Amino acid sequence: MFQFDQVVIDMILKGINETLFMTLMSTFMGYVLGLPLGIALAVTDKDGIRPLAPVYRVLDIVTNVVRSIPFLILLILVLPLTRFIVGQTYGSAATVVPLVIAAAPFIARMVESSLKEVDKGVIEAAQSMGAGNVKIILKVLLVEARTSLIVGVTIALGTILGYSAMSGVVGGGGLGDIAIRYGYYRYQPDIMIVTIVILIVLVQILQGIGMLVSAKLDRRKKA
Repeated sequence: MFQFDQVVIDMILKGINETLFMTLMSTFMGYVLGLPLGIALAVTDKDGIRPLAPVYRVLDIVTNVVRSIPFLILLILVLPLTRFIVGQTYGSAATVVPLVIAAAPFIARMVESSLKEVDKGVIEAAQSMGAGNVKIILKVLLVEARTSLIVGVTIALGTILGYSAMSGVVGGGGLGDIAIRYGYYRYQPDIMIVTIVILIVLVQILQGIGMLVSAKLDRRKKA
């Protein structure tokens, strides 16, 4: 047990690279879509700086619907879209598409929650000085909520990494694919255990980096 040859080691190293690629790329693209969506949700809410009930209701429903779809089902549902964008439905590059779709509404909710935590007094002070909505969003909301937003990035990374492992069920690549192929189909629990341990270590590393960054920003904010 745990006596791996070079072929298995190379396979695991490749799986780590694919997992990191899927996680980091999907998180980045998830924020490209989720950050503006989260800002829109926070701004157009009834207590936001620009309340727009119809807009908020539509965004709220869309966000909730997508978030309600289990990732494995979403993975299958968007196969035609994945094939259209990437040209194939398997591998780490193809998995990024459903990961982004799953991550964007999740990220949007975290961004919305972070922005709603900003002290109303700070917002009112900016408004009293004649600041427009765009300036308040960029200079007040995002700045004041930066620590919470970084914590949100950390949570998103861990969640998306877990989703990427699930994609192994349909040949999504990465450590999840290795764990399923060798641990489940070929009954080699040693390889499955090693990939699980690596996944846990990766989550801890990503979360540790995120918490360090958020702590530094928090100290700078208090200073």
